[in-house]
Amino acid sequence: MDDPQGRDVLRGTLDLLILKTLSLEPMHGWGISQRIQELSRGLLDVNQGSLYPALQRLEHKGWIHSGWRTTENNRRAKYYALTESGSRGLAKEVDGWRLYVNTIEWILGTGL
Repeated sequence: MDDPQGRDVLRGTLDLLILKTLSLEPMHGWGISQRIQELSRGLLDVNQGSLYPALQRLEHKGWIHSGWRTTENNRRAKYYALTESGSRGLAKEVDGWRLYVNTIEWILGTGL
């Protein structure tokens, strides 16, 4: 976790971060990882080896869909977008994450 290049995203949070990022606008994989790093002020680094399996998993669930487009650099890339089902999934994931964080905060505050 003390990686000088940024922190690896903890397992279980990557789907949430991807969904939140795609709620802003459709993006290609590299753009998603860059946006997460940017929004976290460089604290989170999404490993490409974790990102693409997560994108496939979310697409298999029907929470995102993809299609090939041309980037601003005139390169062909697969873009991902949030589906209506993905928007509902994002809301559930956010609620679950907040419950988890509050629970961990409560445990840390108990002086175990």
